[in-house]
Amino acid sequence: MKKTMLELNGVTMKFRMDVDKIMSLKEFATALVRGKIRYEEFTALENVSFKVEQGETIGLIGKNGAGKSTLLKVISGILKPTKGTVARYGSIAPLLELGAGFDSNLTGRENIFLNGAILGYGEAFLKEKYDEIVEFSELERFIDSPIRNYSSGMTARLAFSIATVVNPEILIVDEILSVGDAAFQGKSRKRMLELMGSGTTTLFVSHNIAQIKETCDRVIWLEQGRVKAVGNTEEVCEEYEGRDQ
Repeated sequence: MKKTMLELNGVTMKFRMDVDKIMSLKEFATALVRGKIRYEEFTALENVSFKVEQGETIGLIGKNGAGKSTLLKVISGILKPTKGTVARYGSIAPLLELGAGFDSNLTGRENIFLNGAILGYGEAFLKEKYDEIVEFSELERFIDSPIRNYSSGMTARLAFSIATVVNPEILIVDEILSVGDAAFQGKSRKRMLELMGSGTTTLFVSHNIAQIKETCDRVIWLEQGRVKAVGNTEEVCEEYEGRDQ
């Protein structure tokens, strides 16, 4: 019997959005004192439940705004659900917003340790893996330059290299296989497939349905924050592709 790695029960995620456009802190303070701040409630996820077993690669599909990225952030622990529970039974590496934890005033070298710490890596581990991270990123010449001088592609390459230096038990991937130039994209895609093929449990968001069919064991289709379908990759993808026909 396979081990359950992720279990979601009744996960709902709601956000409060300002109705009025408040342009300054003074306007906000005045409206707050007068009790005139108005909000609208937006439900990004509603009653989402599913299990993921050890070694599975699960594809998440749906239109823009369906709740896919929000769901990955809830699973990763970045967001706390309004209702429901998320149980994780293993170490997680979330490849979501690459470079989001970088400090632009620090060098690439310093950001390896900063971003690694945010991802939960210890200093001794990062020192041991430092050369491997730099070599994979192909940024040896620029590693002691501030991140603010990096191009977006260089930043993404360094972030990807840090995030994938370990073999996590659960991998969370949000449309990040196109990292850097064409040569690096091939290398990063190979690295991702190695992780997926090594027994790592993977949740993978992509609008590329061919890529989903190629890599995923099962598919979860989200629509307006709800689970529309869960099941066989080919069957769910065909139903999704034919939805507007």
